[in-house]
Amino acid sequence: MLASNLRATLVMTVDAMRYARDPWWVISSAAVALHGVVPIEVGDVDVLMSVGDARRMMHRLGVVPIEDGASSLFRSTLFGRWKTPPLVVEIMAGFHVATGAGWTEVLPRTRVPVLAEGSVVYVPDRAELTEMLRLFGRPKDLERVRLLTS
Repeated sequence: MLASNLRATLVMTVDAMRYARDPWWVISSAAVALHGVVPIEVGDVDVLMSVGDARRMMHRLGVVPIEDGASSLFRSTLFGRWKTPPLVVEIMAGFHVATGAGWTEVLPRTRVPVLAEGSVVYVPDRAELTEMLRLFGRPKDLERVRLLTS
């Protein structure tokens, strides 16, 4: 069962995404939770989408893009934090992770619909989400891999 703050955030996110023109996904810990993994701690909701959709969504929600949102591990063409829902929603477009081969774009190939409070949320399938989390490689991501595959 999803925590109430996550359920409420997902409903608000799906409502905001109703104008999306391109595929979008919830990734990371919220996606792990949507795959039914318990217990899992979800501190925010990461949404991956196209640059055009992210620009339109941020404008509609009053989210100001963060210019210095890049880290040594992650970067996005467009990044912002929607702070209205119970959990912060991180909006990412043109999302990349640093690997030994350089910056690698993260763009899921699979798109699985999951119902949350009657709203359809899209996540990568379990195998692809596991690959993605391994690619991120942080201790918390590797723990999520363990939970997904056990």
